[in-house]
Amino acid sequence: MPAEKSKVNAQAEAEAAEIFSGQDRREKFIPVTPQALIDRLADPSAWPADKVAQVRRFFMYLTNWRQQSYGARLLELGRAYEPFSPDSDLLVTRKYTDAERKVLERQLVDGVSSLMRQANYTRIDPSQIDIILTKDSHYGLDLHVDLGAFDELEIYYRGAVMRQGSRRTARKFYLREEQFDLPVFQRLAILFKLKPEARRVAEIVAKEGIDPIVARRRVRKMRGPIAEHINSEFIYIKLFKNIPRADLEMVFPNTRIRFRLFDKIKLGVTASGGLGVGVASTVSKIAVASNPIALAGALAGLGGIALRQVFAFFNQRNKYMVTMAQNLYSHALADNRGVMTLLAERAAEEDIKEEILLYSLLAKERVHISELRDADRAIERYLSSTFGLDLNFDVEDALDRLVADGLVREMPDGTLAALGPVEAATRIDQLWDGYLDRLADISSTEGVEYEGETPAKLS
Repeated sequence: MPAEKSKVNAQAEAEAAEIFSGQDRREKFIPVTPQALIDRLADPSAWPADKVAQVRRFFMYLTNWRQQSYGARLLELGRAYEPFSPDSDLLVTRKYTDAERKVLERQLVDGVSSLMRQANYTRIDPSQIDIILTKDSHYGLDLHVDLGAFDELEIYYRGAVMRQGSRRTARKFYLREEQFDLPVFQRLAILFKLKPEARRVAEIVAKEGIDPIVARRRVRKMRGPIAEHINSEFIYIKLFKNIPRADLEMVFPNTRIRFRLFDKIKLGVTASGGLGVGVASTVSKIAVASNPIALAGALAGLGGIALRQVFAFFNQRNKYMVTMAQNLYSHALADNRGVMTLLAERAAEEDIKEEILLYSLLAKERVHISELRDADRAIERYLSSTFGLDLNFDVEDALDRLVADGLVREMPDGTLAALGPVEAATRIDQLWDGYLDRLADISSTEGVEYEGETPAKLS
């Protein structure tokens, strides 16, 4: 069994190394602003003189249209999030059946996942979480997470890079720092919903065949670190920046801190040494004690030594908690509705950058649909020569959106024909008008308004 576990761990480490070395995939994320791309793609040297202003105007139209498209998606996600938001300061005026909550939950999770993908985040399958979890934290903490506690769990990252870190090690007697490679997620997003306690208890009873009382006690112990305001009724979305791979466990609400082997040895040695000396001293004092006061003083001294060792244990644990809180605070970027807003903005920007890159190529070059791979490589070479970027351009996704909006057409012979900048801007104008005409009724099909009750009773 230990050999099998060691083999699994070795495989997980190898797969994690591929993620951070870039061998498994190149990033789709384009780390430049849309304005930087527009300035270069609409440069006067790249277009006939009479088309430069037209191109810039089209890019401006496309930017606003894409942002509006994601604004509409964000509005729908906000409605689905209504019964699950832990931060709402609004009156509760609607109630939902269990079936309706399930439908809205699925819409929300799928919608947020879609935003993640469009913002060029990469999903980590929770069943493969061992690929990125490690035994020890970068900050010297030993962390543990019960992944079975979650009803919903989605983890996405963008930008898996290697950075240089420094630390003191036993090999150099903790006197000098040594450099080491530190795997870091530049962006890490997590969506989670806890299972109700009763369901988690039932799962453990069914899996391990233990007494329900014992299972409930175990579940409550594992949920001990969870703050009181976090419960199974809500869905939580968190976004972090520059999270070391070794500290991924910190982003979960049920992270339990365990003492490292070094701290166990240190506390054990000091405790046994202190108590040993204290016991020996107390025994000798008791042996020669001639009155009750001296005896009480000897016992009080022993109690003081024992109490000091207990305080040392709690002080070390509190240091762990403070370390985790301080570092998690420095990595936090957004929560819940704020995450959805930020993701929608980033997803729109990624779409805009991909579309103006592909449009600029198709507006100047004759490209057959069978040559789409060549167009993809040409854009990647442009990004490499202009910005020094080595990334994986998503040409199919960009083409699908341009075709859907009528800005590019596939001709009968398979040639991809892009509208000219004036015609393309006119097409965006038409889409705006049509969008307003096609606005759907905003009335919700889920939930019913409370009747016979005032908002004050429900707040």
